[in-house]
Amino acid sequence: MAVVAVFNQKGGVGKTTTTLNVAAALVMLERQPILIDLDPQAHLSLALGLKSLPGEACASAYFLHDKPLAQLVRQLPNGIRIIPGHPDLAKVDSMLGGVKGVAAKLRSGLNQLGGDNSPVLMDCAPALSVLTLNALFAADRVLIPVTSDFLAMQGLHRTEIALRVLEKPLGRAIERRMVVTRYAEDKPQCREALATLKQRYANELTEAKIADDLALAESPAHGMDIFAYAADSTGAHDYRVLTMELLSKGFFE
Repeated sequence: MAVVAVFNQKGGVGKTTTTLNVAAALVMLERQPILIDLDPQAHLSLALGLKSLPGEACASAYFLHDKPLAQLVRQLPNGIRIIPGHPDLAKVDSMLGGVKGVAAKLRSGLNQLGGDNSPVLMDCAPALSVLTLNALFAADRVLIPVTSDFLAMQGLHRTEIALRVLEKPLGRAIERRMVVTRYAEDKPQCREALATLKQRYANELTEAKIADDLALAESPAHGMDIFAYAADSTGAHDYRVLTMELLSKGFFE
């Protein structure tokens, strides 16, 4: 069971969009991913049409009440399985922040989930909270969406520093891949940022890029992934290519 954290310390770079649509592409490629929404805003859950769920049916029930993760997995009609997010996740820092070994709680729960070779993708909030630390400690790999602009580059630098710091207590290198999102070839700043990314992170940057496609912004409002909403769109093509590239590199193994 490969465990992947989708993370960047900067918000608005496409973490939720990437988690959702990579998972949908994996389903199309006959993989059966499990998503975990670790953001108190629960945008991933909302994008999949899950609204007003009780806290006891969501990821918060595991962190706050030790409800087994297996009991929280929800099967959706599109083939995706998800442990939904909930605003109660915002309580985790204050309630568990001082608990010894809390960063390993999610890893322990995933081990108990066991017996399933499906990839797990975790949508993380853009902050180094207790929840995000749990995701990074549990993850085999990290997927980092990054937009091609100056502020996003600064956020990526901070994310890289955070991952390097975490490698010491983990006792291992954190394998990561970066994917450029909201890319517009006709914008000079996008081309310049991409060139900088290639220079600095040549071995970690995916060849696939995600275009700035309106359909990607529209689909969550309909509770749909990009393939269900606009199968012939540029966004659908790009996420399919990205997922196939990651699969070919063994990212989900």
